[in-house]
Amino acid sequence: MPIRSITVGRPEEAYHPDALKAALAEFFSTLIFVFAGEGSGMAFNKLTDNGSTTPAGLVAASLAHGFGLFVGVAVAANISGGHVNPAVTFGAFVGGNISLLRGILYWIGQLLGSTVACLLLKFGTGGLTTSAFSLSSGVSVWNAFVLEIVMTFGLVYTVYATAIDPKRGNVGIIAPIAIGFIVGANILAGGAFDGASMNPAVSFGPALVSWSWDNHWVYWAGPLIGGGLAGLIYEVFFIGHSGHEQLPTTDY
Repeated sequence: MPIRSITVGRPEEAYHPDALKAALAEFFSTLIFVFAGEGSGMAFNKLTDNGSTTPAGLVAASLAHGFGLFVGVAVAANISGGHVNPAVTFGAFVGGNISLLRGILYWIGQLLGSTVACLLLKFGTGGLTTSAFSLSSGVSVWNAFVLEIVMTFGLVYTVYATAIDPKRGNVGIIAPIAIGFIVGANILAGGAFDGASMNPAVSFGPALVSWSWDNHWVYWAGPLIGGGLAGLIYEVFFIGHSGHEQLPTTDY
């Protein structure tokens, strides 16, 4: 059971070279991802003179985040597993696939990567605002809370199925693009309501640099709950100690 597999980790893990390299990989991957995703929103605001969000802007955000995450996951996959998201790391922890100490190192790398990306964007754009995530008109914090849980559940479930599951087989080859696709799809579904974060690091960097914390807790609580549930459910029902067998192929 996952609960039995949860571990704090040995103290020396906090400064082990492999763990530090993995955290550094998470830093750079998150920087790449947030720079592309947040930068696309800033470019849209520049082109429209801070005009209202349009369907075209939503599609642009979906593509930028999907492509950026695809690359971010791919370049870190062989070093850290390519989490690029504290909710993914938390889901892996709940499923017993990463220790607490290593997970904390990942979180530090992810949050720093997001913050540095936003600082670089602010400087590179001549001081434009790094817009923090916010709720659309008519959307309550509880609406957004549920949306973030559901969307992040889908994301972390995809991560488990394509990247963590020991029986993933050749499916693992498409893990980065599958993860990028689900994020892009969820932005199309939820972006118009609460921005569709699914990632506390993505929310943290812009909020810190712009110092805008309205309803910020939603973008932590929702993704962490959704990610934790996905990790727990996938580990219990589809991995577990008894394992699972792939269906035999049939030739038609």
